[in-house]
Amino acid sequence: MIKVEGLTRVYGSYTAVDDVSFECQPGKVTGFLGPNGAGKTTTMRVMVGLTPPTKGTATIDGRLYSHLPNPGRHVGVLLDASAQHGGRTGREVLMLGAMTMGLPATRVDEMLEMVSLTPAESRRRTKNYSLGMKQRLGIAHALLGDPQVLILDEPANGLDPAGIRWMRGLLKSYADRGGTVLLSSHLLHEVELIADEMILIGNGRIVAQGDRRSLLANAGPEQSLVTALDNDALTKALAAKGLHPQVAGEGLRVDCPTVEVGRTAVENGIVLTDLRSGDGGLEELFLQLTADTQREGVVA
Repeated sequence: MIKVEGLTRVYGSYTAVDDVSFECQPGKVTGFLGPNGAGKTTTMRVMVGLTPPTKGTATIDGRLYSHLPNPGRHVGVLLDASAQHGGRTGREVLMLGAMTMGLPATRVDEMLEMVSLTPAESRRRTKNYSLGMKQRLGIAHALLGDPQVLILDEPANGLDPAGIRWMRGLLKSYADRGGTVLLSSHLLHEVELIADEMILIGNGRIVAQGDRRSLLANAGPEQSLVTALDNDALTKALAAKGLHPQVAGEGLRVDCPTVEVGRTAVENGIVLTDLRSGDGGLEELFLQLTADTQREGVVA
């Protein structure tokens, strides 16, 4: 388990992380979401001993990262896929990691196969790798020691759609086996598909946390977008239930859940051609909560 308590990191007059507290449980993927500069990477660097905290603690299984014996066997870390020595081959990078952790060379072959780096690619120097290949190598290195905890900063960066789907399945199966995953990203849609819990951070502070359902429950009333073969009939049927649909493009916008719109259509024999949620989902909630940190601003 990962436990962060009252974590603060100050650089001169700038506070990068401000009194952050959260937990990541085994068997779950926790999404750590925030705009650029929100404090995600700084928090992760403190967690793995690369940056000392100004105050507060970050522990893994009750211990500081620096106190873990052979930490690569306990925690897999990927903070910067491009940080590997460009003159080494992918195989050499993993081989050095295996030697450091006391692992057999066969583990390197297993990891290369798992992340779909071919023998020819593993013999190439990493300076000639694409960003997506570097991400695959970084994930292989993080999993090399068969750790129980993964801490990953933007692991989908540079991956193509097939690679993102592969990574999603890999991390989900890892959590299903009891592993703990902390996944940092600004790609909210991707995190929605995989995360069991989400932590939203802006300006170095936690602005919301919980599962998707509980977060969206606090985002205001649900809205639905619907189009019917007979929009007038649907409008009358919804109005009879005290709802007041408004015209939206070729259809209607209604302040109620989609299930209520569908039930009304069935009860009145109205054929629907489109029915979907009309709220902005997690992305809209996130933009509202971090509005003062967005460079482009948020249009109300």
